[in-house]
Amino acid sequence: MQPPVKFRFRAVLFDLDGTLVDSAPDLAGAANFLRTERAMPPLPLESLRPWASHGARGLIGAALGIKPEDDDYAELQQAFLDHYSRTLADQSRVFDGIEETLARLEAAGVAWGVVTNKAMRFAAPLMQAMGLATRAGVLVAGDTLAVAKPHPGPLLHAAAQLGAATADCAYVGDDERDVIAGRAAGMVTVAAAYGYCSGHNPDDWQPDLVVSAPSQLITALTRI
Repeated sequence: MQPPVKFRFRAVLFDLDGTLVDSAPDLAGAANFLRTERAMPPLPLESLRPWASHGARGLIGAALGIKPEDDDYAELQQAFLDHYSRTLADQSRVFDGIEETLARLEAAGVAWGVVTNKAMRFAAPLMQAMGLATRAGVLVAGDTLAVAKPHPGPLLHAAAQLGAATADCAYVGDDERDVIAGRAAGMVTVAAAYGYCSGHNPDDWQPDLVVSAPSQLITALTRI
């Protein structure tokens, strides 16, 4: 076991999908379920993967070209969510390198938690299935508060739950809204370029740091 690392942070917060957990296979599976129900061939994972951070709206749009303002969107959204709720941990996995990152934070006495826009009815069972639920100091979901990212409220709430000043927190996420929320909350922001930000350059979001693999997180968090 590697020796504990010294961090200046009291807490590190993470986005869930595309940052801690590679959930794209099961999200794409729910989108392809809608296609097969309509006698359409499934799309390859790589074509749906960039939409995994955009939830049902993005995936339904990518898979079927249906937008929220279209008449049949509500029915499709419900079918997508119902299927996803049954299969959300079938193929999803914690990203390689995340387990070591979390273990080293824990060994150093640094609290960690999750702030996601995913609804709690999906976030909590996914965390449980990935073996993260009992280890995380806090889980703030998209419906925990009346606001969600990019509003800083969920991050401020998570920091308060952990008893940490926001200046002593870092937030790691793979979407521009994560950087916007983290910056507005007064936290150090780390963009996870290994996540679902295909087609975007995370440097353009002006985070404090960018990492291209989870294995770089520990080094990144000790550089600031």
